[in-house]
Amino acid sequence: MDQLPLEGMPRRLYSCTPSRLNTWLDCPRRYRFTYLDRPSPQKGPPWAHNSVGISVHNALAGWWREPYERRTTTVAGTLLAGGWIGEGFRDAEQSAAWRDRAREMVVGYVAGLDPSDEPVGVERTVATRTSAIALSGRVDRLDLRGGELVVVDYKTGRRPPGPEDARSSLALAVYAVASSRVMRRPCRRVELHHLPTGALVEWEHTDESLARHLGRAGEIAAEASEADDRYRTWSAAAPRGTRTPPGAGRTPPEVPPEIDALFPPRTGPLCSWCDFRRHCPEGRAAAGDRLPWEGLADD
Repeated sequence: MDQLPLEGMPRRLYSCTPSRLNTWLDCPRRYRFTYLDRPSPQKGPPWAHNSVGISVHNALAGWWREPYERRTTTVAGTLLAGGWIGEGFRDAEQSAAWRDRAREMVVGYVAGLDPSDEPVGVERTVATRTSAIALSGRVDRLDLRGGELVVVDYKTGRRPPGPEDARSSLALAVYAVASSRVMRRPCRRVELHHLPTGALVEWEHTDESLARHLGRAGEIAAEASEADDRYRTWSAAAPRGTRTPPGAGRTPPEVPPEIDALFPPRTGPLCSWCDFRRHCPEGRAAAGDRLPWEGLADD
């Protein structure tokens, strides 16, 4: 059980990832469903575009973990096919077509890599902390170039990223700060590698811009942490039966209005893609249902 802070005691560090912070920004209700409600409410069906992304990331991570002599395009394609996740597709035919398409992405991408240019990290967990927050995250790839670290993030979505995506990404900035502190080397450059188009988008941070991102992370964390504490205070004091109605299964617990108000829904087009939309009347009213494979790029 989470321990509540005692009066007069220093406040504990708020442990989080960039994903957790971004979830709070996107929708506090989804944040509550994801990180606080236990058991977590049941999600909707898996999304096909997530299956593509995970399969590609796993294949690339596996390729770098192979011994040097096996880092070939053939092995890259084999890793993708062997680790293919077929969830969320319309049928087996669509899954097979996207497996072949993803294999082409991976093979084409590794064809442009130097297999001897060993990264210093693959799916590497890095962490840092301030006086108020403990941040951690997992970097797709961490390169060492000219004595400085470079954060590499793979993208498989339908929209190619632009420089603003790299510049404004809280996650990439946090990864850069954390990588620098863990590896004790400077890290200011972040890159987005878009496999469907081969586009590479880069941004060179400054110490000042990284500090601004870290400060922004602290501001978001302060908001989320305060709501967390009030939720946990209520949850610890509430009779067990009021938290999860008998026979409700994996549905959100019944919370009083003052607690629910701490986690308002932020509705918009993204509600169509929310894993918890079945539990959110406001989200369903704001945007229509999507089929699990509709996030895929046009064939």
